[in-house]
Amino acid sequence: MNETATLSSKFQISIPKAIRAAQHWEAGLTFAFIPKGTGVLLVPVPKRETLAGIAKGASPSDYRDRTDRT
Repeated sequence: MNETATLSSKFQISIPKAIRAAQHWEAGLTFAFIPKGTGVLLVPVPKRETLAGIAKGASPSDYRDRTDRT
């Protein structure tokens, strides 16, 4: 899929229909913009309700952080 969009004078971009359909994106979805080199990664932000229970059974014991690295 090779779709393009143009930045408007109001600094808005319309996401092409083929991309929206392939990703199942609908109006009202919130996105995060993550800088990557000379570009930007566009990532949908999940709703809080969809994250409920995602870490069920996770245990904070035996957790490694950056201080464990050599």
